[in-house]
Amino acid sequence: MTPAEKEVADLCVELIRVDSSNYGDGSGPGERAAAEVVMARLAEVGIESTYVESEPGRGNVVTRVEGADPSLPALLVHGHLDVVPANAADWSVDPFAGEVRDGYIWGRGAVDMKDMDAMMLAVLRQMKREGRRPRRDIVFAWLADEEAGGVYGAKHLTANHAELFEGVTESISEVGGYSLEIDPSLRLYLIETAQKGLAWMKLTADGTAGHGSMLNDDNAVTEVARAVARIGEHDWPLTYTPTVRRFLTEVADAYGIPFDENDPQPVLDRIGPLVRFVGATLRHTTNPTQLDAGYKSNVIPGQATAVVDGRFLPGFEDEFFKTVDSLLGPKVRRDFVHHDIALETTFDGALVESMIAALKAEDPAARAIPYCMSGGTDNKTFFADLGVRGFGFVPLRLPADMDFASMFHGVDERVPVDALHFGVRVLDRFLLNY
Repeated sequence: MTPAEKEVADLCVELIRVDSSNYGDGSGPGERAAAEVVMARLAEVGIESTYVESEPGRGNVVTRVEGADPSLPALLVHGHLDVVPANAADWSVDPFAGEVRDGYIWGRGAVDMKDMDAMMLAVLRQMKREGRRPRRDIVFAWLADEEAGGVYGAKHLTANHAELFEGVTESISEVGGYSLEIDPSLRLYLIETAQKGLAWMKLTADGTAGHGSMLNDDNAVTEVARAVARIGEHDWPLTYTPTVRRFLTEVADAYGIPFDENDPQPVLDRIGPLVRFVGATLRHTTNPTQLDAGYKSNVIPGQATAVVDGRFLPGFEDEFFKTVDSLLGPKVRRDFVHHDIALETTFDGALVESMIAALKAEDPAARAIPYCMSGGTDNKTFFADLGVRGFGFVPLRLPADMDFASMFHGVDERVPVDALHFGVRVLDRFLLNY
């Protein structure tokens, strides 16, 4: 067992035991304590790091490893230190105890994403101790605030400290690289190459205020309600991006079944719970999430609002908004609460080849395939603005019966210790040879 394998579980447990819950309103503990753990473990082996606080307690850690060939572009490897909150009463274990049970590490952040934070630390510490240098510069970053939009993490760093990422052209981070076992002779490893765009939209209708007992044909509540119903009930058609089409083709081939573009459900049924990650990537989605109007039961308000969570496919943003606007109606206007781009890159190039080679060296049954996320990460949100081509690659060989998708933000979140051992072996190969 390598030094990185020997210590990665302990590092993961140590990070989980630091409560870095992000409530999204600034009331949480922040990431500073977790960042201090990272900096201390780096300093133990003589690695200097840069600490940046965007606001008190909102900590980010960045360090650069010099490669043997300075002519090669740099690679960014990043993880986030914040986690979503956990209600201890719902869990089988204390979500911040980092308990090891039945071959798993349990706790909030075990898969999202203190496992990768620990793997990054373990591989980097081993690299330093053994005096090995990668082929190219590698920037390691442990970031704040990903779970609430990255304002205090990736956004702050890319806007104010872009020099830390000088020369970086590609990156790897979360929600990719995990296995889907077809049978003992074939495991698909899903590498994220695309993410849907995000449009949180506030819908507003202005009407004529008045007494609730009187006739009123200019009711703002009615107008917003109609718009919400039209948008929420809209049947978005199947729309295949290159990534999604290839993903479904590869899965169908692995299972030996046909892929019918008019009916992809038989293919989706084969991937089980992982459909939560990819099921919404075959079409745009618009889900109403909030309604607000009025202040008294017998007063017709002069304004009513609603919020719709929209997600659009890469390459189809204009089409998406054209349709949404056609569903609003003439008396309802649309504004953004938050708007992010959609992103898609091709599944090719030296980086992809290196990921595939590292996976197959540790698992001869591995076949890497691209997929699209229905959500978003820091890879898309801010690093794309620096021209960085991002991939989701946290290599984990998972048990065939593990419901991995439910671990993200879920109760009893946990990660197999063996998967962490596999992950550091793959990461070590990949980072040294790419």
